Amino acid sequence: MSPHRPGPAFRLAARITLVAACHAAVLGGPLLGADVGERVALAQPPSKGKSSTTTLIQRGSALFDDQAYEESIQTLSAALVRPGASEVEKIEIYRLLAYNFIILKRPDEADASVRGILVVDESFSLPPTESPRFRDFFAAAKRKWVEEGKPGKASVGNASALEKTIKMTHTSPPEIPAGSTVKLSGTLDDPDGRVRGVQLAYRTGASGKFLTVAATYTLGEFRATLPGTAVKPPLIEYYLTATDKSGLPLIARGDAAMPLRIVVPNEGGAARSPFLWVPVGLTVAGGAVLAAFFLTRSKGGSTVTVGVRE
Repeated sequence: MSPHRPGPAFRLAARITLVAACHAAVLGGPLLGADVGERVALAQPPSKGKSSTTTLIQRGSALFDDQAYEESIQTLSAALVRPGASEVEKIEIYRLLAYNFIILKRPDEADASVRGILVVDESFSLPPTESPRFRDFFAAAKRKWVEEGKPGKASVGNASALEKTIKMTHTSPPEIPAGSTVKLSGTLDDPDGRVRGVQLAYRTGASGKFLTVAATYTLGEFRATLPGTAVKPPLIEYYLTATDKSGLPLIARGDAAMPLRIVVPNEGGAARSPFLWVPVGLTVAGGAVLAAFFLTRSKGGSTVTVGVRE
């Protein structure tokens, strides 16, 4: 007599349970959709002898040299929101950002980048060998900054005046059907009211340029949409960035170097089964964040809504 073989539903449940158990054992925490991908990426060590921030700065500089200005800005922005950057690294990030913005004729963001340097080192100046286009802009920005009373400088070294930490909360499903419109949402805890907007950057697959769109942001909550046309196998990558009044990044969930990932199975993959959604939803509910997933179908595709509550 041939041995009894478990049915498809049982095998799928076993697969989900095993994957969740492996993630919990390796990562030491609950399965939280895109958070898992982010934590796996963060677990990867940087290049030997270099910090991850230094590596990003060098990559951003190479992209600038290749005239890939938008990609350079995305990479340098990732470096800017990484914790633990040294003053030398911060100055180099802001310098390269300013160069990109000057080239792209975005003066407000270029001016904010120069001010970022001056807050760290007000004696900074570009060498005489640098392009007059950059030297003239830096000099004009510094004069304006000094005339305005050196805003931002007073808080340096003054513990009582330090800006409070901004916290961003967001999660997403680990898998979605191809062609689904994914509605993302999250919250921002911004005690000093520095956030002026939130941007969503996304791309199909794991290579190529990220497309950037503005999310809606009001009273500490943001919402954005991944269009169904971009949701294709094997995955979609994205990240979210909160920006200040000058458009510079303050905090992010994921970034251009370590984006959040959502698996997009081929037709008939595991994400088509409603069985997948129940265990994942329960796992998330058992952690610090409660997420509600709703999957609806129509003739033109499906929509996945991700809600976040603390």
